[in-house]
Amino acid sequence: MVPSEDAAPLLDVDQILADPGVRIVVCCGAGGVGKTTTAAALALRAAERHGRRTVVLTIDPARRLAQSLGLTELDNTPRQVKGIDVETSGGELHAMMLDMKRTFDDVVLQHTDPAKAAEIFANPFYQAMSSTFAGTQEYMAMEKLGQLHARGEWDLIVVDTPPSRSALDFLDAPARLSRFLDGRMLRLLLAPARTGGRSMFSFVTAGFGMFSKVVQKVIGAQLLTDLSGFVAALDSMFGGFRQRAEQTYRILQARETAFLLVAAPEPDAVREAAYFAGRLGEERMPLAGLVLNRVHRPAAPGLSGADSLAAAERLAELGGHEGTVEVLRAHAALAQQAVREERVAARFTEAFPTVPAVSVTAQPADVHDVDGLRTIGAAIGGR
Repeated sequence: MVPSEDAAPLLDVDQILADPGVRIVVCCGAGGVGKTTTAAALALRAAERHGRRTVVLTIDPARRLAQSLGLTELDNTPRQVKGIDVETSGGELHAMMLDMKRTFDDVVLQHTDPAKAAEIFANPFYQAMSSTFAGTQEYMAMEKLGQLHARGEWDLIVVDTPPSRSALDFLDAPARLSRFLDGRMLRLLLAPARTGGRSMFSFVTAGFGMFSKVVQKVIGAQLLTDLSGFVAALDSMFGGFRQRAEQTYRILQARETAFLLVAAPEPDAVREAAYFAGRLGEERMPLAGLVLNRVHRPAAPGLSGADSLAAAERLAELGGHEGTVEVLRAHAALAQQAVREERVAARFTEAFPTVPAVSVTAQPADVHDVDGLRTIGAAIGGR
């Protein structure tokens, strides 16, 4: 058994999924640890086993989730998943994939008139920011979560956080975007629109002279003009960005939200999970537990790696069956890997001994269908 289960209370995921007071489950962690599969498996289990009307929001460049759920495609609109076993439970499962530019466009349309929206959409700086600006994807994931929550259509929203370099980007993106929008440079660029509508270039040239020349040398006159137009067009929306970010933050702090850390028994992934657990504590956000994916367990746990390897070497010396020797060596390698994984996992559970944890055995192949998601869900749920 993995020490994370020995050192920490066992995570009861089914209790979380069945609780009507829990309306949001956020799966977070480093990239490549199985967040997408975990989120989809939890959403499927909530619908099939607990009868909840569930939507899973994923940010998945490989689009594996659509394939796993039998959908031809996912987009920015929730699509109902057909053919799952909800006849007894009465639940529903819907799935969607974040389109950050479409989400940004929807925000613009919601908070501006059509003419102003068209001006914003045509701005080169907006086109770049809405598609590639660092932190936009994470911020728009928060936006979409806030939109889904406000609609009130779902018993449960399961969020697969973006595959960021750092899992903390999901929590930090709204604050970073707000700082960007509130920055001294942008407030300076916005000044022309607030002082009579003169062009940015003429205003800066008249008022700041040398500063104008320096800025143009650094970022270019055209980009400066595009940026000025973008800032002026979005002026009325700045407060809305901050307000919605603050509202979503409060939702994430509420009892209706449960954060599940997802990690693999690898040093970087466990370290990232520990950082995130500490940050959630600082932000007073409810950490429900740790899901440790891709854990290796030997078939004969009573036979240590050292004993298995010694037996293999002795049998080889005696001219024993070659197949048996290879099996013993393979078991030794797996047992040694399991010990290494136990030590890595213990770094988290020793730092956060009260955080419930559950481990999921490594699967022989990638999950690519609903049955595979059910298997993962059952492993996380403990049955």
